[in-house]
Amino acid sequence: MKRRCALLPRTVSLLAFGVLVAAAFFSGCSREDEMTLDEINRIVNAGKSEILEKTVSKPWRGEEFASGTPGGTWYASLAEDPKSFNLLVAERDGTTAGIVANMTDYLVDYDYVNRRFKPHCASFEIIIDEKRDKLDVIYTLRDDLWWSWYGSDRKVKVTSDDVVFWYDEIEGDPEFQSSSYNGHFLTMRDGSKAAITIEKLDDRRFVFHFPRIIANPLLTTNRDFGPRCVYEEAKKKGGTQGVLDLFSIAVDPKTIPSMGAWFLVEYTPAQRLVFRRNHDYWQKDANGGTRPYYEEYLLQLVPDENTQLLLFKEGKQDSYGLRPTDLDELINRKDADYTVFSAEGSLGANFWSFNQNPKNRDTPQFAWFTKKEFRQAMSCLLNRDRISKQTFRGLAEPKLDFFPPPNPYYNPEITLQYVYNRDRALALLSSIGMARDSSGTMRDSTGNAIEFDLSVVSDNTIANDIASIIVDECKKVGITVNVRAVDFQKLVEDMTATYGWQSIIMGLGMNYWPTQGINVWPSSGNLHLWYPLQEKPATEWEARIDYLYNEGSYTSDSRRAKVLWDEYQRILLEQCPLIYLVRPQSFVAVRNRWDYSNVYFDNIGGFQSNNAWLRQ
Repeated sequence: MKRRCALLPRTVSLLAFGVLVAAAFFSGCSREDEMTLDEINRIVNAGKSEILEKTVSKPWRGEEFASGTPGGTWYASLAEDPKSFNLLVAERDGTTAGIVANMTDYLVDYDYVNRRFKPHCASFEIIIDEKRDKLDVIYTLRDDLWWSWYGSDRKVKVTSDDVVFWYDEIEGDPEFQSSSYNGHFLTMRDGSKAAITIEKLDDRRFVFHFPRIIANPLLTTNRDFGPRCVYEEAKKKGGTQGVLDLFSIAVDPKTIPSMGAWFLVEYTPAQRLVFRRNHDYWQKDANGGTRPYYEEYLLQLVPDENTQLLLFKEGKQDSYGLRPTDLDELINRKDADYTVFSAEGSLGANFWSFNQNPKNRDTPQFAWFTKKEFRQAMSCLLNRDRISKQTFRGLAEPKLDFFPPPNPYYNPEITLQYVYNRDRALALLSSIGMARDSSGTMRDSTGNAIEFDLSVVSDNTIANDIASIIVDECKKVGITVNVRAVDFQKLVEDMTATYGWQSIIMGLGMNYWPTQGINVWPSSGNLHLWYPLQEKPATEWEARIDYLYNEGSYTSDSRRAKVLWDEYQRILLEQCPLIYLVRPQSFVAVRNRWDYSNVYFDNIGGFQSNNAWLRQ
């Protein structure tokens, strides 16, 4: 299983670093006048070098996995219980998604080193008819794919029927409100919508018919899916609710079929989940042995990060993603029986966003948040360098681009222009009628004090630290920000159902592909965070984003596509619907009892440990 954490370290010592932070960022401290910014940066950079020298960098560079020896149990922890073991429910709950992913599989893989798609559960053929402006993708499933049940001789062949049913009757049924539903439709040249349809050719082959040519059909059609034999029966008997009720947390996990690498064999709420290796899984090593190698994967349910750290130090966990406060202790421990791996700065970043949903139109905040000058001013009050140094010990970089460098349409010349600058923030606020009164309080043109909530996940210490910095920087210009620490699921409900939040720190992953996020960037998307599910674009710039996203999706000529995606990035960085924070480096510690031949850690593939085996 993969685990990625954005976690960072110290400089010379934690005490010395605390002095530096105070000197750099808090007025009235005598050290501030004694050290220049260059001096502070030299000390911070020296500390970064010291940390990185004590870690191992091992990104995946396209190596073939070595053959290993089966056996052993990998111990890790999970912060919260899953909500279900249902693949459809997993679309809305990250913890559930991480659990279910071990019992499903997907059609094709992407080699991010060589930048090409390759077969996984299926091979593929793309047929383009330029005269008719049509495109087909024909998939052929492997012949050794099975749905199987733990401790049972029952096995059901995975066939085209599974994929066709899932696409048409689950994702394609609007009653389920699947996040994949919008991706079933294309905008035609005349502005109308047309569906991408699926057709069964035989038991192993099926074809997606595209009503027009698009640039990346494999990304559009790649998916995981559930067993038709189970989900179809549930739908016939109980309709939408019957499907959603499948595989609740009350079910015996052994009744859940798997076509993935693992069976879930035990779930004890608030205590643990236990997975066992699926010996019917199709992936084999060079010697014909089934991967992964360890026989059991045990996830202890531990919501407190300090307890997770303690379990790791006591040898009761095999891996641990480090927080900034952990790294100093772990990399300098004399009797360490583990190795700390480091990865370059993440490709994505958390962001700060403001609610523009007209459901809140009667609030003064709505009037502020819908003005781009206000959002730009907030970006100018976001002190990313301070966040990097104070929260991430200097091991993070400002996220000033929209597409990350691996994106085929990344353009280093297109960057955010609204960086930390208090004077510019004040000028932008003044341009929309906001000014400080005699007491220093920022007010709008009608006299309302500029005050709003900032929601963060309650148990995310890094997000809370960043929120404190935002509070302090906004206070300096007379703006009051109230941090609202809430449970993650409550935050998801606020974003997707009640829409009552004001501003938020959140993350939605990275834009590795320009067309990723079809439910985020187009105005009709259910995760178009600042105002989702728009019947028509609320603003001219959102209408333009819809157009560019649509046209870019269909343009295979890279030179023509670049023009579209360049404008797309510029608009989003100008309008600031999401204000990205920083790209932190990541660290993970792994026990030395495991052979590291197949262990990799980088900022694209994350922490890859599924193919590790016990040292002999």
